[in-house]
Amino acid sequence: MDVTILWFKRDLRIHDNPALALAAAGEGAVLPLYIVEPGLWAQPDASARQWRFVAECLEGLSGALARLGAPLLVEMGEAVEVLAALCARHGARRIVSHEETGNGWTYARDRAVAAWAGANGIDWVELPQGGVVRRLASRDGWARTRDAFVRAPVAAPPEGLRGLPGLAACALPSALDLGLGFDPCPGRQRGGRDAAQERLDSFLTLRGRDYRRAMSSPLSGAAACSRLSPHLAFGTLSSREVEQATARRRAEVGTGGGDGWPGSLKSFSARLAWRDHFMQKLESEPALEQRCLHRAYEGLRPRTPDAGRLAAWQAGETGLPFVDACMRALVHTGWLNFRMRSMLVAVASYHFWLDWRATGAHLARQFTDYEPGIHWSQCQMQSGTTGMNTIRIYNPLKQGHDQDPTGEFTRRWVPELAEVPDACLQEPWRWSGAGRLLGRGYPAPIVDVAKAAKAAREAVWAVRGRAGFAEEAARVVAKHASRRDRAGRFVNDRAPRRRAAKSPPAQLSLDL
Repeated sequence: MDVTILWFKRDLRIHDNPALALAAAGEGAVLPLYIVEPGLWAQPDASARQWRFVAECLEGLSGALARLGAPLLVEMGEAVEVLAALCARHGARRIVSHEETGNGWTYARDRAVAAWAGANGIDWVELPQGGVVRRLASRDGWARTRDAFVRAPVAAPPEGLRGLPGLAACALPSALDLGLGFDPCPGRQRGGRDAAQERLDSFLTLRGRDYRRAMSSPLSGAAACSRLSPHLAFGTLSSREVEQATARRRAEVGTGGGDGWPGSLKSFSARLAWRDHFMQKLESEPALEQRCLHRAYEGLRPRTPDAGRLAAWQAGETGLPFVDACMRALVHTGWLNFRMRSMLVAVASYHFWLDWRATGAHLARQFTDYEPGIHWSQCQMQSGTTGMNTIRIYNPLKQGHDQDPTGEFTRRWVPELAEVPDACLQEPWRWSGAGRLLGRGYPAPIVDVAKAAKAAREAVWAVRGRAGFAEEAARVVAKHASRRDRAGRFVNDRAPRRRAAKSPPAQLSLDL
């Protein structure tokens, strides 16, 4: 009988899964497949915390598929070899999957699969599962296409699947089996469809009321943000499901009232659109992960970073309390709100003068919700290498005072500062007792914040004065800039190039 291999990647669900719907619509058998790829998990952006989240998602997916009549087959190996063996064993001539906007490794893997399928007469059908458009010719009209996708009816789960006899669910490998390093992450979110649905429901009915006001705080943001980002990244929820659930909730609360819901839900909807906007950048320019979007910034910072500064930043031992608190919180929980993520990148890039590729790989490993399209676009944006975004150098001392005015967050994650009075918490070198603390129980600052910021600002702006900078910036704007009106809403017509170059998109909050 005809056999279709349904290849799951970052779409670990049966609800609103276009690839599953297409495979189920055929008359033959369906072989659901997930490939655990050692090469993928050996990449510098992969971590054990991510694998554990994925494994929990796969456990839920496996149970859901078994109830439909076609258990999930888990194979370990490289994709071409696994797919070729299964096609030969079962006579499958068709593979269905979603279009993945992943890292450089998955891009190369998909090209290899496409070449193998074409050479062997295998029909590989890839379907979009979000608002990202493959082979996009122009950003003009992108918003219309994206909005049409997320507003289209969700794909209902099939009532049943015709599975292959004799197949049984396989045991999942451990992080140790994949060679992933020690990475406990005790505060990590759990994976799986049930956890995703709970997060969505509680956000739309309870936690999200103060989203707009509370999302920037490292304390309140942990509860006020949706916390859906890892579920969107690995596909236990589709962006279309979330978009439509939010739209229904917006209709319920209306536009009036002062309880916070209308504004918060509007902000959240906008960030769902911005999520697709940033992922589209990597889809349209896969090299964005490896090289500066604006070529003039190559070589600005040493490609081999200062080892001491990088290690101090990674360990949360920079001597800048709020920076260290944020990094330690991230290592412990796998999550930070967007403002704090931006600050970590900006301080590393400007004050410590570290290349975004080195710091970006570390952060990618720490984020349970690592989404390559968003991550690398934002690493470049916050490092000032896009050529079209405002250069924003966060003052980490001011951020500490503004975002943690009581010191609760900083003290929680940097207990070495217990003796430091509140007035000096973010600048312990100003404390009269600093001599018995700095360099002993807690490090002295590894840079002078004001001097480092001044040097970075001068170096980055000097690049903008080089010959040919404006022409290259115009190329970047034409290919990647949003088409927005003055209210920040996506529009379908091209924004005037001069206006786009003079008024680059603002720094954005993508707290999901």
